[in-house]
Amino acid sequence: MNILIHPTYFPNVAHVAAMALAGDVVFEMDDNYQKQTYRNRTYIYGANGKLLLNIPIIHSQKERQKYRDIKIYNAENWQTVHWKSLEAAYRTSPYFEFYEDDLYPLFTKKADYLLDFNLKCMDIVFDCLQLDLNISKTDTYQKTVEDKTDFRYLANARKEVSYNFESYIQVFDDKHGFIPNLSILDLLFNEGTNALNYLENQFKYL
Repeated sequence: MNILIHPTYFPNVAHVAAMALAGDVVFEMDDNYQKQTYRNRTYIYGANGKLLLNIPIIHSQKERQKYRDIKIYNAENWQTVHWKSLEAAYRTSPYFEFYEDDLYPLFTKKADYLLDFNLKCMDIVFDCLQLDLNISKTDTYQKTVEDKTDFRYLANARKEVSYNFESYIQVFDDKHGFIPNLSILDLLFNEGTNALNYLENQFKYL
C-alpha cells in the first residue's frame, strides 16, 4: 500500500502504525502550515497523566505559510524542557536507556526549521524500530489524491479519532490506566524490540 502522510513531531502510534503497514510512504512536503496539529506537538505519559510537549514556532505575519518554511523559536529552551520531561516520564521504563543515546542528540543540537527537525526525529524512530520504509516526498500539493491512501488527517489534533488499540504496560498505568495513541516514544520506551510487532497488529483499528 502506498500512503500519503504528514511528518510530525515524534508521531503517535496511529501515525506510525499506518507507515509500518504501508511500506511505501510519501511525505507531504508542500502543504500550508496549520495550527493545532501534531506538526509541532506530541503527547507522552507523565506522572500526572497525558502530557503535552510543544515545539514553539516563530509566527509570521503572512496569512498562509508553507510548513517547510516554519522556523522554530529557540529563545525558549524547549529542547532541554522536553528531554527533562522524557527523563522524568520514562527513566524507569524498561527500554529508556536502550534508546537514550540515539535520541539525546536531537535535544542538544539547535534546530532551525520544524519540518527538517521532524524528519530527523522520524529517521531516528525508524532506526530504533528497525523499520525499513520506501520513503518519497511530494513536490506539489494535491488536495485530493487517487493513487495513494490519504492519511494526512492523522496530523489533525483537533479532530482526532478514538482508537481501540490493544493495551501495553505503561510506567504510570497503575495511577491513570492505559492511555492509547501517545507518542511513538511511549511505545518504544515501554515495549522496546516488541514495538514494531505491536504496531503491525494495530493497523486493523485504523
